[in-house]
Amino acid sequence: MKTEVFDHIGAVPKERWDALLSGHSATYSRAFWEVIEQSGLNDFHCHYVLFSDHSGQPCALASFYSTTTDIAIFAPAWLRGLLALVRRIFPNFLKLRMVECGTPVTLNSPPLVLAEGANAQEVIVALDQLLDSTARAGGQWIIVVRDFESNATPLRAPFANLGYRWVEGLPNTYLDVQWSTLEDYQASMQSYYRSKLLRHLRRVQQAGIRHELVEDFAGLAEALHRQWLVVHRGADEFQREVLTPEFYREFATRLGSRSKVLLFYRGEELIGHVLLLHDGELLRWLYFGRNEAANDSLYIYAGHAVIEAAIRLGARRVEMGLTTYPIKQDLGAQIAAIDFALRSPSRLIDTFVVPVYRLLNRTPVRRDRNVFKAER
Repeated sequence: MKTEVFDHIGAVPKERWDALLSGHSATYSRAFWEVIEQSGLNDFHCHYVLFSDHSGQPCALASFYSTTTDIAIFAPAWLRGLLALVRRIFPNFLKLRMVECGTPVTLNSPPLVLAEGANAQEVIVALDQLLDSTARAGGQWIIVVRDFESNATPLRAPFANLGYRWVEGLPNTYLDVQWSTLEDYQASMQSYYRSKLLRHLRRVQQAGIRHELVEDFAGLAEALHRQWLVVHRGADEFQREVLTPEFYREFATRLGSRSKVLLFYRGEELIGHVLLLHDGELLRWLYFGRNEAANDSLYIYAGHAVIEAAIRLGARRVEMGLTTYPIKQDLGAQIAAIDFALRSPSRLIDTFVVPVYRLLNRTPVRRDRNVFKAER
């Protein structure tokens, strides 16, 4: 097994990387990683790995990065409040420099691409050796491989054999699209959820709010970033990556027709947006922003507009992402568990890293709701 590491996506041999991408998510693409590199997000320092078999043929690819992460990232509200007080004096308390394998600004399961017929065990052993040596060289004593949803189950055993242990992350949410029109979607809902949705939609209509689905939004990057900051600063759940105007600009420019944004207007005033990635048969809801924080019907209207966009674009599934679970579940989204694989290069630290993580973090217990009629 040959392992090649590149510090910039532009240095990766295009033909060899792209040869592995058929049938895989756009979030593995060179264009997507160019967005990450050019956006100046957090302190992410990304590296790209090509694995080749004994005949020299590319058989796998992966990306990893170093970043500073709050080890209490999913802490309950009372603990977050306590940590906020401690961090007034010690700003970096429980914030550790880690090596992560995965994708820093969206969820991607499995966290690596394997060619058909590739030996997963050999690839994962080589990847672990690389992550271990990188962590040791940088004095980073936690390695995280993320994300593992149900489709990554075959990869769990090879990681477990290398000493990785599993912890829960916040669950993802998905909606399978089985309707040809928005009216069919609404008609398929049970009366309680349909009437609740229509009540919110009436409020939005009475407020004179409308939306548009557009691709060319690079010129709105500054405004969209300001809207995202409003939501980010008011979040009381998961927070990590800090977007920049360049992220929106690069996302629109480099991803082309795969990048979409829903723009929400009150009259002629732009009051909010949803950033989307049209990823094959999957439409990913990435980020939401608005001009001002308010407890109104705009968010559920935004979710409804995302479903409308999925139907219009012919997507078969919508990824609705983390947090704000009750609203997404009211729209019909189902919960999908996410696990991370953790270990430390230090035997001493490895003994404590998972118990400490589990002590500090609590993921919500969510149960799916029967939003749709039985015949769906």
